[in-house]
This record gives sequence, structure tokens and C-alpha cells, in this order.
Amino acid sequence: MTESVSITSATLISSKKITGSEVFNLAGEKLGTIEDLLVDKVSGRTIYAVLSFGGFLGVGERHHPLPWSTLTYDLAKSGYLVDLDKKTLEEAPSYGRNEEFSWTPEYGHKVDSFYKSPNYWN
Repeated sequence: MTESVSITSATLISSKKITGSEVFNLAGEKLGTIEDLLVDKVSGRTIYAVLSFGGFLGVGERHHPLPWSTLTYDLAKSGYLVDLDKKTLEEAPSYGRNEEFSWTPEYGHKVDSFYKSPNYWN
């Protein structure tokens, strides 16, 4: 039997609590939810959050990797804020919910460049 660990620190959070968290833009519009996290297995740093965006009942839904540095936690919303509007997000690098997808450094460069975030892949 596995025991569940409760993290109560103000600065630490379990990945189970991050996935499923809502993401809002600065105008307060809900953009989607965090579907997954991509963590550097050597440093342990979270590098990307994968945002589930668009579609209806899963149809047409896209997954958008967001550099972790673009997200800010908002206590009042109990969710994350990102400085994006829906139109910009629609143009961002993404892949379909049911598409075969393989992460590559080239794709990571594309994501980092789109969001003008520090490049993890150097």
C-alpha cells in the first residue's frame, strides 16, 4: 500500500495538484488546464507545463507546451496566469490530443523562441 504525502509548504506543491490546474490570461479569461509537466530528469527543474486548450469534449483540443517561466501562480484564482490572449495561443506551437508526438530539442527551441523565454536547450 502506498502512502499519500501531503505537502503543506507555502512554496512546494505536489505535481498532482498542478495537473488539472486552470490557466488564465491577464484579462481573467480561462485558457485551459495544465495537462502535464515536463521535468529535466537531471536537474529536477520543471521546464514546461503542457496546457490543454480549445476543442469541445476533447474534440479539436490542442496541447500547448508553455515554458514554466511564463506562468505565475495566482492565489486568488487558485490557478496560473500567463500573459497571452487566445489568438496568440492559437498560433503557438502545439500538437493534437491524439497525435503521435515526440519531444525534440528543435521543438523546444521553437517553443522557447515563440514565447521569447530563456532557451533551455543551449
